Amino acid sequence: MKPSWHGERTFAASTEMQRRLHEVVPGGAHTYARGSDQYPEDMAPVIARGEGAHVQDVDGNWFVEYGMGLRSVTLGHAYAPVVDAVVEAARTGVSFSRPSVYELRAAEEFLAQVPGADMVKFAKNGSDVTTAAVKLARAGTGRDLVALCRSQPFFSTDDWFIGSTEMDAGIPDAQRRLAVTFDYNDLGSVESLLQRHPGQIACLILEAGTATSEPEPGFLEGLRTLADRDGFVLVFDEIITGMRWSKGGAQEVYGTTPDLSTWGKALGNGFAVSALAGRRELMELGGLGTDAARAFLLSTTHGPETTGLAAYLAVAEAYRQRDVVSVMERQGRRLADGANAAASALGIADHFAVVGRPSCQVFVTRDHLGRPSQEFRTLFLQDMLDRGVLGQSFVISAAHTDDDVDRTVEAVGEALTVYAKALDAGSCAGLLRGRPVAPALRRYAVPRKIPGSPTA
Repeated sequence: MKPSWHGERTFAASTEMQRRLHEVVPGGAHTYARGSDQYPEDMAPVIARGEGAHVQDVDGNWFVEYGMGLRSVTLGHAYAPVVDAVVEAARTGVSFSRPSVYELRAAEEFLAQVPGADMVKFAKNGSDVTTAAVKLARAGTGRDLVALCRSQPFFSTDDWFIGSTEMDAGIPDAQRRLAVTFDYNDLGSVESLLQRHPGQIACLILEAGTATSEPEPGFLEGLRTLADRDGFVLVFDEIITGMRWSKGGAQEVYGTTPDLSTWGKALGNGFAVSALAGRRELMELGGLGTDAARAFLLSTTHGPETTGLAAYLAVAEAYRQRDVVSVMERQGRRLADGANAAASALGIADHFAVVGRPSCQVFVTRDHLGRPSQEFRTLFLQDMLDRGVLGQSFVISAAHTDDDVDRTVEAVGEALTVYAKALDAGSCAGLLRGRPVAPALRRYAVPRKIPGSPTA
């Protein structure tokens, strides 16, 4: 079906469905980043289908989509070779009482893809494998403290990390005290941490690079040296960077090998599969090849389920057939260049910008005083939705065509014309049609209208 981009958009069916979601699902979504509070009021589409870089909502509206399943989709929605591989696997059975052939195939494929890893174990989501990495580090070092990069927003849904966030209700104080923090690109902050907690830090965990932050020369290499000297386990969170930075992850791009790395998102092009990989002597603490006390490591019913592993194998094959990362980077650059040129032409480049690694870009929204602004972010999201573009970011996929990018740049130019008016007025009043969006991870829900609620 060819998408229709023209005509007035209504969100009536989505708003009613969102109202029902709030009645039956806490927060109205299964991921906080997907919540209706992350979108303009009464403009939170409920998706009915996706094709390539496009999605259609329950009202029949088609959108060029960015964000791509919270960065998990690099090949495009409903990518046929992956779907076909999953269907074939499902027809042969999805779960058995012994390992399936898919477990060996996927493990061999992954270890060829990530040469610094000796062993791998699969699971279903990123939080599980990241928590498993922390457990292995504690088992291998006999230490308790976990050092987190304080400027990076998310590592796991489990207590060891959530206790360090604003949403720490329900987390025991004892867990909170086991997390310490350091600064990205600041070896001095790590060395200071080691001095304050000598022989106590089990692992240091970070994303080697982020959408907006590249490692400075010597930073990652310095962490590797400190890990070897002090004895803590160096863990790279590759949940986002794996298969977006390169097939071999950020560790391949930056040339530093961690002790353990955790993978997810793009591994299955949206299908549920994640991975923990690393050095044999650590990984075997959860296996049968150790004389030490064993760590209970990712013993899950659904981790080896065949369809997720089949999805990964099909994704790996797609990356062999073409340079998927290069396609994303090329299209991402075209989008950023076009959007930033539109902002410059309006004289508002200091207030709006597309920034970051081309395969994983975000947009920055600032108010008339140059401050980061949720209100101005919401105005931009609102006007982009009106013009058929859906996305909390400009995270792209290899399915985005030149036409998709050109259509998006055109929409950005039109939306920024409205944005410029708000900047001139010093406010979004009269232009923004509802309440502003809010940070996904925050301590209090803050009373707000739930879309479609008659009692709001």
